[in-house]
Amino acid sequence: MSAPPAATTTATKPNAPQNSKFKRGNRDTSTHDKEKEKDVRTSNIIAAKAVADSVRTSLGPRGMDKMIVGPKDEVIISNDGATILNKIEVAHPCAKMVFNLFFFIVEYVI
Repeated sequence: MSAPPAATTTATKPNAPQNSKFKRGNRDTSTHDKEKEKDVRTSNIIAAKAVADSVRTSLGPRGMDKMIVGPKDEVIISNDGATILNKIEVAHPCAKMVFNLFFFIVEYVI
């Protein structure tokens, strides 16, 4: 006679979450995480639009000049997108990424 098959057991950690919705203890964080992701996404979109809007109105045959006042009250008037983006100080991470992308394109493509 052959021996009965060995019983298989699955070892789990005693404090390991059983459901992917539960990340920290017993608190359901899936709703909180989704709201935070949505807020971050919205913030990134607003920052990218602000960068685009700062240059958009200076483009084309009816492009307007932009007046930029520096930290030492220096005034620069230009309708050149590269000059405008060079003089603007950016704090938002997504906006910085858009600026870096622009400068990469200007340096290597144009």
